[in-house]
Amino acid sequence: MTRGTRRSLLSLALFTLLASTAQAQDTTAPATQATAACGGDLSAFLDGVKTEALARGIPAEAIDRALAGAAIDQKVLSRDRAQGVFKQTFTEFSTRTVSKARLDIGARKMKEYAAVFDRAQSEFGVPAAVITAFWALETDFGAVQGDFNTRNALVTLAHDCRRPELFRPQLIAAIEMVQHGDLDPATTTGAWAGEIGQVQMLPEDIIAFGVDGDGDGHVKLKDSSPDAILTAAKFIQSLGFKAGEPWIQEVSVPDTLPWEKTGLQPGMTAGDWFALGVTPRDGNTAFPQLAASVVIPQGHKGVAFMTYPNFNIYLEWNQSFIYTTSAAYFATRLNGAPPYDAGNPETGLGDDEMKALQTRLQTLGHDVGKIDGILGSGTRAALQKEQQRLGMPADGWATQAVLNAL
Repeated sequence: MTRGTRRSLLSLALFTLLASTAQAQDTTAPATQATAACGGDLSAFLDGVKTEALARGIPAEAIDRALAGAAIDQKVLSRDRAQGVFKQTFTEFSTRTVSKARLDIGARKMKEYAAVFDRAQSEFGVPAAVITAFWALETDFGAVQGDFNTRNALVTLAHDCRRPELFRPQLIAAIEMVQHGDLDPATTTGAWAGEIGQVQMLPEDIIAFGVDGDGDGHVKLKDSSPDAILTAAKFIQSLGFKAGEPWIQEVSVPDTLPWEKTGLQPGMTAGDWFALGVTPRDGNTAFPQLAASVVIPQGHKGVAFMTYPNFNIYLEWNQSFIYTTSAAYFATRLNGAPPYDAGNPETGLGDDEMKALQTRLQTLGHDVGKIDGILGSGTRAALQKEQQRLGMPADGWATQAVLNAL
């Protein structure tokens, strides 16, 4: 995520950026003052939270009710420190997640809540398919929302000194939700990092973008699908989604494409790509003026997509390239697109080989970030430069041939 303290809709089981960039800090730092930012005595920390909440205008009664019985959840800390890294290929992840069952359920949900989706489209400009794909991937349409006590999860992560600047505001927002009657501190559950409901949003974003879709006077993303659909739509609109514009489409690419121009980099329009022989599989070339990128998740022999400015909202939702591309593709399937042509991609590298490749790229002077075995944006960009130098197709896909050549 890149919008200040917003971290909603992260699908943190898949999202690895926070874990890879967090700097370990001393979680037992002295914190005896009532305004303690993190760490130390829990009662002193909660006193500081109460002082801040009072300054925000939240009544003392609501604050006391929200924090009564608050406790540190060691399982939250364990989950936070044990986040796995995301190393599946696009075909592996998208094949597993964009299943026939999910597509069928998604189609039924769009029909069942057609009136709500019509409202989302008319008020916020976000198509049903875009919302439904996230709904599916986040919680399987509300079936898997997490069983961690939300209040305690946020207390735990705000008290922990790894990322208090992220989670303390979420705890204050959760207290405000208690004031509104939209969160029960004793019974509301969700993901381990504090996300709530069918589209997994953090409290700050629920406060900012919550929509009462069923008219009961509350925003209940756990129980109310209309609330979840419209709140997601308003949030997506805030990320910059433009009504009536595409987000991604599968394309066929010529063997002579300048591969070094592929990837999520600026400077090309859809019309520029069409002139180079890129052809949309659906035949839609109606947006030649829009900025566009051609992305090839598994190299020049695999599937290719053209992404448009609306694709950026996926990167705001979750920074994993594989997750976001899969979510965007899922939405096109719900919108009627056929399954993609996987092509015949070359075999990628295993974990140890990928780390060896990153180490070699780093030795050559490239900034690839952490040596983590993940083919992320930094590694892909560095790899493209070296592939071009070596006279290889500069597609950013890590193979044994590239590793051997380096």
